[in-house]
Amino acid sequence: MNYIQNIFKSNSSKNNPFIAELEPLLGFKPKTIHFYERALTHRSACEKDEFGNPFNYERLELVGDAVLGVVIAKHLYMAVPEASEGYLTQMRAKIVSREYLNQIGKDFGLIEFMKTHLDYSKFSENTHGNLLEALIGAIFLDKGYRVCEKFIDKSIITPHVDIQRLEGKITSYKSLIVEWCQKKKKTLRFVNENDTGIEKTKHIAVHLKIDNTIVAKARATSRKKAEEKASRRAFFALQNQIER
Repeated sequence: MNYIQNIFKSNSSKNNPFIAELEPLLGFKPKTIHFYERALTHRSACEKDEFGNPFNYERLELVGDAVLGVVIAKHLYMAVPEASEGYLTQMRAKIVSREYLNQIGKDFGLIEFMKTHLDYSKFSENTHGNLLEALIGAIFLDKGYRVCEKFIDKSIITPHVDIQRLEGKITSYKSLIVEWCQKKKKTLRFVNENDTGIEKTKHIAVHLKIDNTIVAKARATSRKKAEEKASRRAFFALQNQIER
């Protein structure tokens, strides 16, 4: 942990081991190092800039998310010229989904660069995707759109984006079930039920009803997660009826 913290103190790429290790991943020499330091700093590090403003990767994550969406949209527009707006929107959502970005961020090993006062085991899977978006934001602010687009194309699109495979990938079972019910003119409701779990963390329990019949039940740490989980179970229960 001390090594990770100490490498942030050097201000030049020439004698900064943090940047030296990051350069092979980036494929270029960073110009403004502090963007990358911030992109890989967790709020637990309690870092502040020269003006006393706290910083971490979250602000750059917002920038990276926007830039990534633009680059992916452009790629899809050029790669699938016959596709409709709806298709392009759906495909972009699949590529920039949290699950997809988490896996890419994990492949990059970005969490190993992160400055934090917490043990890495404390972080969720989403941290990998958050760091990836923050890194993209840092590249954009440091090098501009063209270099950032080149990085995304080389490091994300080329090795990780397979349009044909993604066409069959389901990113939201809830959306799928809702659309199917609307198409078949069926009523769908998610109903809260008493949670009987023994975990210390509070859970939300729901059951999914289609035409007043309970099709699936689920529980999770949030209503959103519980509904998605129940929808997934409903999908597999009704898979033979649902036209994908």
